Amino acid sequence: MSWFKRDSDSKTQADSSERTVRTEGLWLKCDGCREIIWKKDLEISMRVCGKCGHHFRLDARARLAMLFDGGHYEERDAKLASSDPLQFVDQKPYSERLKATQAATSLSDALIAADGTLGGRRVHICAMEAKFIGGSMGAVVGEKITRSVERAIADGSPLIVVSASGGARMQEGAVSLMQMAKISAALMRLDEARIPYISVLTDPTTGGVTASFAMLGDFNISEPGALIGFAGPRVIEQTIRQKLPEGFQRAEFLVKHGMLDAVVPRQEMKAWIGTALDLLVGTTSAAA
Repeated sequence: MSWFKRDSDSKTQADSSERTVRTEGLWLKCDGCREIIWKKDLEISMRVCGKCGHHFRLDARARLAMLFDGGHYEERDAKLASSDPLQFVDQKPYSERLKATQAATSLSDALIAADGTLGGRRVHICAMEAKFIGGSMGAVVGEKITRSVERAIADGSPLIVVSASGGARMQEGAVSLMQMAKISAALMRLDEARIPYISVLTDPTTGGVTASFAMLGDFNISEPGALIGFAGPRVIEQTIRQKLPEGFQRAEFLVKHGMLDAVVPRQEMKAWIGTALDLLVGTTSAAA
């Protein structure tokens, strides 16, 4: 009888293992409401929880596909990559870290610059990729945004930058910090040409990115619940020796205190930007 029992137990274990394999990776837990979500439902809803509205992070390519008409766009400056000017080494050489991240993300750096149409209007969109060394801003990010600004000035098309970043890239030292001034100066030329710039801040947008181009838009808007700030909450509390208010550095807190113009749900983002551009430069024949 023990022989039959062992065989039955083995069959049960095999069935259980098969069920685990078939369902593995199909579900995930929402960070907002802790409910279990079927991944296909999440993709259909643009990675927004249908139960609590929590906005999961979105990668740069998905962001561009969401904003451009039909998801079609032409990528620019795709081969620009850092030259490791400082030959920086921490836990491993920066050059090795770059190669590993480039292989993992299929990107040359932490930003994709692209041209296309949004609501029938030609636009330039730069989308940051948080998976590329924390979406950090180095020389390549600064150069790509600056080139996008120059193209926008040349053809008179609006610029949109979607930020998702931990700030300046420490492996490039002062070179990365210089990008704050470089991009800000380029955006001043864009403003002088009276061409609209809309800044979209997503979770997270921090450090030198927040302190420069992310807050310089004609409209500065954000997705719900996004973490936005310069220094982290713990650093601020230790510096001022005070407890920070609830929701500090979240999008809703910032719009309430005048640092953002609007908090826009992801499903409404494209339409909101299209309407804002109509307000700034008039409607296009396609939009009309």
